[in-house]
Amino acid sequence: MSAGTARAVVFAYHDVGVRGLSVLLALGVDVRLVVTHRDDPDENIWFDSVAELAARNDIPVIMPSDPNSGDVIEQLRACQPDVLFSFYYRHMLDADLLSIPRIGAFNVHGSLLPRYRGRVPVNWAVLHGETETGASLHRMEIKPDAGALLDQQAVAILPNDTAWTVFQKITCATECLLLRCVPLLLEGRASETPLDLSAGSYFGGRRPEDGRIDWRCSAHQIHNLIRAVAPPYPGAFLELDGQRLDVLGSYFRGLPAQGQGPRIYWQAGRCHADCADGMQLELTRIAIAGEALDEAAFRTRFATTELNLI
Repeated sequence: MSAGTARAVVFAYHDVGVRGLSVLLALGVDVRLVVTHRDDPDENIWFDSVAELAARNDIPVIMPSDPNSGDVIEQLRACQPDVLFSFYYRHMLDADLLSIPRIGAFNVHGSLLPRYRGRVPVNWAVLHGETETGASLHRMEIKPDAGALLDQQAVAILPNDTAWTVFQKITCATECLLLRCVPLLLEGRASETPLDLSAGSYFGGRRPEDGRIDWRCSAHQIHNLIRAVAPPYPGAFLELDGQRLDVLGSYFRGLPAQGQGPRIYWQAGRCHADCADGMQLELTRIAIAGEALDEAAFRTRFATTELNLI
């Protein structure tokens, strides 16, 4: 079967969902239905809309609160899909749904499986100081991110990349991965390799409270936390004199601390942290209640330009 004769249903959201759907359309796949999410008004919507792309291409779109409901299952069966794709769709799909497509159901996950299975894999990879991650296309099973691997596309994580910059790389990697692999899949020429889950890892979601900085950690560990949750994610933070100070960016050069840490201080117009391990970290963006602080604003707030943290 060629891509031009294949029928598909697509579960998708976020930028990866938009690029995944775009690839299928570019390949000429007959996408008969798109299932996506309603945007949460309480969420920072910084990414593109799958629903808008589908509407632009006259593809029916549904946004069920429960994708495993009987109504959704019947709609999918009526599409008679050869294949189901999931691109950053946030709900688990049950066996009844996964059994509908003739060839099977396939998911793109934002890590090099079996590592970082589960939620927010990009953020976890940055938090743990990884130097590489990527996008994986795998067959879907009931157990999350556990089905056989078809292909992967790796990307580098540079020392001062944030989770957002890495996510942009993974979005591009997804496009390359699908362009390479989907034609082989539909022609029956894609190989599948079972995942050794014992060689990987699984992580859950993260909460805004998880961005609290522990100043007993090393400068590199603190830097990894800051860049893992930097905007558009909720950001790292600490409390100074009863005020929440948001630390929204950092830069690590491996320089020694200038004094006894942990402490925050300003030098030559830059905000630095001397950390407990004797290394220095530059805090490139700090704010209180959404107001960015430069050296003068920091002095006005705290009547000093140097504060001990423990």
